[in-house]
This record gives sequence, C-alpha cells and structure tokens, in this order.
Amino acid sequence: MKKKSAYASAGVDIEAGNKAVELMSQAVRSTYGPEVLWGIGAFGGLYDAQKLQDMRHPVLVASTDGVGTKTMVAAALGSYRTLGQDIVNHCVNDILVQGAEPLFFLDYVAAPKLDPQVIAAVVEGAAAACREAGCALLGGETAEMPGVYAPGQMDVVGTIVGLVERDEIIDGSRIRPGDVLLGLPSSGLHTNGFSLVRSIFAPKEYGAYKEVLGRSLGEALVEPHRSYLPQIRALRRAVQIKGMAHITGGGFVDNIPRILPKGLAAVVHTDAWQVPPLFHLIEEKGKVDRAEMYRVFNMGVGMVVVLAAKDVDSALKVLEQEAYLIGEIVPQEMEERVLLR
Repeated sequence: MKKKSAYASAGVDIEAGNKAVELMSQAVRSTYGPEVLWGIGAFGGLYDAQKLQDMRHPVLVASTDGVGTKTMVAAALGSYRTLGQDIVNHCVNDILVQGAEPLFFLDYVAAPKLDPQVIAAVVEGAAAACREAGCALLGGETAEMPGVYAPGQMDVVGTIVGLVERDEIIDGSRIRPGDVLLGLPSSGLHTNGFSLVRSIFAPKEYGAYKEVLGRSLGEALVEPHRSYLPQIRALRRAVQIKGMAHITGGGFVDNIPRILPKGLAAVVHTDAWQVPPLFHLIEEKGKVDRAEMYRVFNMGVGMVVVLAAKDVDSALKVLEQEAYLIGEIVPQEMEERVLLR
C-alpha cells in the first residue's frame, strides 16, 4: 500500500488540487483569445496590453468581490456551476458602472477539503460567464484549508480588470436635479443577503415547490447573478449615461449615494415596479422591516441608471421596455440621500 503523506494526513491533498486543475483546464482555455500569452499553469497570467496603445488615454479599472454565504445554499443544492457565474457577473457589473469593458478575470476557490468535481463545476461556470462577457479567465487559485473552513463550506472570490478611456469614465459628476432613475430588473437575490435568508429558511425548505415562484425555493435562491453588460453597451450607443449604481450589499440606501454629487439626493418610487414574489416570501416569513429589505436586497432592481429626462424614451426603446422609470434626482434637503417613497 502507498503510504499516506504527512501533508495529506494534515488534511491537504495535493493530488486533489492537481485533478481539479486537470478537469477545469479545457473550460478555462475556452476563454482565451490571442491576447492571452500564458494562462493556466503559469505562476502569473500574461495578457498582451498592445490594445492600450490604440487608445487616447487608457485607464485600468479593477474590482474584487465574493459570493458570500450563497455558497452554503448552493452547496446544499449541489448547484456549484451557478457560483462561478455569480462571481464573474458580479465583478463585471462592478466595473461596468464606471464604463469599463472587462479584459480578464481571476478566481479564488477555497474549501476545507477539495472535491475536484465541485471545483471544476465552479470554474466551468466562471468560464461560461467570461465567454459571454468577452473576457479571459486568466488564472486563479484553488486552496485546501482545513481548520479555516468548516466541513462542507467553501469560499468563492474573484478579481476583474477592465479598461476605459479616461474621458469616457462614468463617475456621476454630470448628474443634476431633474435627472431620472431607470431600474434594470434583477434575476433574483444575486449575491447579497444570504446570511439573512439562511436565518429565515432552513436547508430542508430549499426543495419545497413554491406555487408563487413557479419552482422550488432553492432554485429561486441560486438563480445566477445577472450581467448587465449587453444592455449597458447598447444603452451607451444611444444616450448619455450620467451614472450607474450596482445594487449589491447595502441595497438602494447605500449604493445609490456612491454616485451622487454633493448636495443631491435620489427619490426612489418603490411602487414603480412589481417586486418579485421571492422578496415578499423573505419579508413575510422573516418579519423583516420594509426599510431593511431595501437596504439588504435589490428588491428586483439590480442596476440603477441615471439619465437626463429627455433620454428616457430612447433608453426604454433600446432596452425593449425591460426597465422601469423608478425615480428622480432632487436637491438634498435632509440627511438621507435616498428617499424611498
């Protein structure tokens, strides 16, 4: 019999890590274009920056984020591929709000014990989302960390780097009173609020079919985070976008103020769209205060776009009516910068 290594006895299986890399390799390489000089297997990914020379004033935009405790819901359902889609799309949206196009993405997946099939499923989901966004999955890290994570748990994190012309950066500085807010529908909870959700629903409830949802609770909870890249690309060709807020942790209350110039506030009319039933289930069963719901969850609106009022009709036409007119910009008169009406 082959003697078990001391490292394996301590809880780290190097062979499992190598097997995970083997399983994910084809999916990762499917995201490569000619600008990827060296990717998987290298100590550092190499990305040809030649295209920057063709720009007037290129600016790199980077962001890092995680899926959070959505991993625990996904693990209970065996829905690992969706986690890879979640983290890529979340990061794409985070740099999109400043006008950046994604160049490449790096992932980090950690667990107390590596299951090569599980890790490969996560990375395959990330690769699929990268292909859709037109960015390379340039590299990443898989870590086996017994003692840091509890059995059955995992962590999924990503870093994205994108590119924008300096004079095309969208920073909110052109927002003025009278501008309007468009809300783009979310696909569900996206990647926020799952610690609260898990305190309300036990794992045994995930498989229960909910008539109001048209599927099981678990299927609704793990619906992948939506990418708004195609919609925003089309919108930028038609109108001037003055600002965008990705509605993630902190909901409307904390995210919209990040793009508002000093002295301005946003009025959000919460009756301007139909809040999806999943959020009502959470609110009712958890007895969550309405104001807290709008600070924790996206409530069915995953991206808020600020435009001049004159551009609304053009924007709605481009978006094929898949957007809601949800509010307007006003002078700030109180301490609050987001007024929920």
